[in-house]
Amino acid sequence: MIKIRSEIMNDKLVEAQKILKKYDQEHLLYFYDELSDEKKEILLNQILQTNFDLISTLYKNSLQTTKLDIETVSPLSHLEKNKLSKEELDYYINIGETLIKSGSFAVVTMAGGQGTRLGYKGPKGTYELHFKSYNVKKSLFQIMCEDIKRANTKYHITIPWYIMTSEDNDTSTKEYFKAHDFFSYPKDKIKFFTQGKLPLIDLNGKLILQEPYLIKSASNGNGNVFKSMKRHKIIEDLEKKQVKWISFGGIDNVLLKNVDPLFLGLSIDKNYQIASKSIFKENPLSKTAVYCRKFGKPSILDYDDIDIKLSVSKFKNGMYKYREANILSHLMNIDAVKKVSDLSLTYHRAFKKNAFVNEEGMKQVPDKPNTFKFENFIFDSFAFFNDMLLLRVNENEEFAPIKDFTGIYNPDTAKEKYIKYWNLNGLST
Repeated sequence: MIKIRSEIMNDKLVEAQKILKKYDQEHLLYFYDELSDEKKEILLNQILQTNFDLISTLYKNSLQTTKLDIETVSPLSHLEKNKLSKEELDYYINIGETLIKSGSFAVVTMAGGQGTRLGYKGPKGTYELHFKSYNVKKSLFQIMCEDIKRANTKYHITIPWYIMTSEDNDTSTKEYFKAHDFFSYPKDKIKFFTQGKLPLIDLNGKLILQEPYLIKSASNGNGNVFKSMKRHKIIEDLEKKQVKWISFGGIDNVLLKNVDPLFLGLSIDKNYQIASKSIFKENPLSKTAVYCRKFGKPSILDYDDIDIKLSVSKFKNGMYKYREANILSHLMNIDAVKKVSDLSLTYHRAFKKNAFVNEEGMKQVPDKPNTFKFENFIFDSFAFFNDMLLLRVNENEEFAPIKDFTGIYNPDTAKEKYIKYWNLNGLST
């Protein structure tokens, strides 16, 4: 038995060496001889499971600077919630509520991140806000759960809730839910699934080691949600439950409306497959991506591509052309989700600071960004559709994200907006 295992390990090593030589990544085995058999196997398996061809291609492509051709960009039309009449609101809400009551609606929460930028160790969803005036603490997961439970109570149903975690926080997220009795949400209505990962790569195109036996990887963006849903049979489960529409949102927005009958009713009535919410971008040059069309298809205009001339441009009626900011609140019908799950979305490169194992086998913490991370985003899927619904909403009612302590989207601001919103609506926080 020991001999057979040794032969298998040797075969894996030979295969790994071939792959690493082909892609000039042989440094990943520098410490191989110093490792225990268990750690050798972990490293070899990781090497054999890594898509080096994809990583190499992404790295090479990212070195090519491409300037946006403004001639390919045009405005994406939107509706404004506060301009709808009471009759229109009632009409669309009734359509949305009818579908929700039928049990054909589900929620997907993207919660693969850690609380690192908040100085917090653990899944971001477990980060707690302390409402001192009410002497209560609530985690982001609890706030999200309460939002969905309000809809369950109102419509006398239990909405299927799918939570996308990452390999780094999946176990701790599940343990957190168990420790809090799933916040009284029916356990069989909650399903966890993990998103994919991609190795990080340094400025010279080399993968880095997190440990002498472990390649450093990171989650590959919220756009991976579709392939992850397919891989973990979430789409199959949705079809089994006869779900027709799915709400997608991030874990960090404490005012996110996961179940919005108006948003849903508008999408259904106007025969869209996909929909997003936006808020008005007040500062023309703030670092905020906005909705647009590229080559005639729905898309996002990154803030790096926005100059003052573009940002202040208006239609003849005085409306701005490019000021609808993305808030990560989306709707897609099941056919759209199935379609996108079979497609390859665009990858974006981010420059990040990451600790690594150096040539001496020591952990080194850089003082500036040293690695590239590749990720795709949900909005990359919009380009595969001819049109979409874009609904502008009130920021004070629907957008209070928690990003970090130093920016405008910090915990204190989110708490203030959360308390103000629920107090104004006569509900307890």
